[in-house]
Amino acid sequence: MTDILNLGGRFDPEAELKSEGKGGEESYVHLRIQKRNGKKSVTTIQGIPKKHIEKVLKALRKQLCCNGTVIESEEYGQVIQLQGDQREKVKEFIIGKGIVSQNAIKVHGF
Repeated sequence: MTDILNLGGRFDPEAELKSEGKGGEESYVHLRIQKRNGKKSVTTIQGIPKKHIEKVLKALRKQLCCNGTVIESEEYGQVIQLQGDQREKVKEFIIGKGIVSQNAIKVHGF
């Protein structure tokens, strides 16, 4: 009985989930393409760690020679948007810089 009473401090059953993010979904980086009007398209990048998002955006804009911005989405959190279909180039950049591993990237689209 004394073993049960002496737990040694506070226990937070959700501490592990909080450290992982939204049920582990944050471990993946999702690259998506969205069609705009006509031939125009936008590449969205979701899942980049928040502390790196501005630096990654600046480097991507410079290397890919395209405009980009960070938007706040209710569903996905902070998302990078880049002009054009840049999915493969972004994938190579992220893997090359060591931001995430190759198996942690999901490419969506047509």
